[in-house]
Amino acid sequence: MSDVISVEGLEVVYSDGTKAVNGINFNVSDGEFFGFLGPNGAGKSTTIKVLTTLLRKSAGMASVFGHEVSAQPKQIRPLIGVQSQETVVDGDLTGRENMVLQGNLHGMRGKELDNRVDELLKLVELTDVAGKRAAFYSGGMKKRLDLASSLVHMPKMLFLDEPTTGLDPQSRAGIWNYLKKLNKEEHITIFLTTQYLEEADKLCDRLAIIDHGQIVTSGTPSDLKAEIGADAITLAVEGDGGNAEHAKEILKGVQGIGEVVQGDEGITVYAKNASTLVPDIVRSFDASGLKLSSISLSRPSLDDVFLKHTGHRIRAEELVKPPSKMRFARGRR
Repeated sequence: MSDVISVEGLEVVYSDGTKAVNGINFNVSDGEFFGFLGPNGAGKSTTIKVLTTLLRKSAGMASVFGHEVSAQPKQIRPLIGVQSQETVVDGDLTGRENMVLQGNLHGMRGKELDNRVDELLKLVELTDVAGKRAAFYSGGMKKRLDLASSLVHMPKMLFLDEPTTGLDPQSRAGIWNYLKKLNKEEHITIFLTTQYLEEADKLCDRLAIIDHGQIVTSGTPSDLKAEIGADAITLAVEGDGGNAEHAKEILKGVQGIGEVVQGDEGITVYAKNASTLVPDIVRSFDASGLKLSSISLSRPSLDDVFLKHTGHRIRAEELVKPPSKMRFARGRR
């Protein structure tokens, strides 16, 4: 497959000196569902703005469908659709009128536009409320209308900047279904930015993990998780930072434990068949007189990949934990 996005050494420095994007390199193939995963402030939205010709880069090269973003923005814009973090819906217009307006802005008129609007309203399940003012739509309905509006002109590529932020789980799952259908059935290349681990895992063929303006690793979700090569045990100890250092020494003495990583939320160790090691860990801490406040066990996740490469996890409010995670509380004695 040919590349439809090519980025080399991309940098964006704001007027206050902040380097929002710091020399990143990546490509996106035609028909791919590609993602940027990272916390707020990682550089995801800034990169999207450069690629959609809304922000000038400071250095490096970036092209979309072979057109350089700074030199040929007019050639790029008709080929792409964009859904930003903030929903761009006119509440005074009906759902249908919002979409017709978008079509008019792209030079579409008449029966071609009407048929396209009908098709998209059906896709996002808004046909029954198409005649109602968008001001009375729920948050999820507005997101779906915004998504449909970005597709009116039949773009070859869709840029989605955290499209499900703020939605309830049911609405988020609905958006995921529409996006998978667009990618697989309509053959639209999709570039998604997200802070939700489950979203990246379920949707992306390939993703790049970005933090502080730099890409720290990339690959398919399954390959990234496979590089962990073990289950994860995360634990927290009572007391100050000195206890944490003592805890890491204790863990290194438990047979079967591989890598030990200090993160924001505690210490994480990786081991094969980790569930069999939990009793050994607890006994070792009991013998040392060091108290555990909690210990949890999970299969490798994208959050573990993020931790391995950055030294911290995606913040708790952004983390969608897998249902298989087991957690054990340790009470005071």
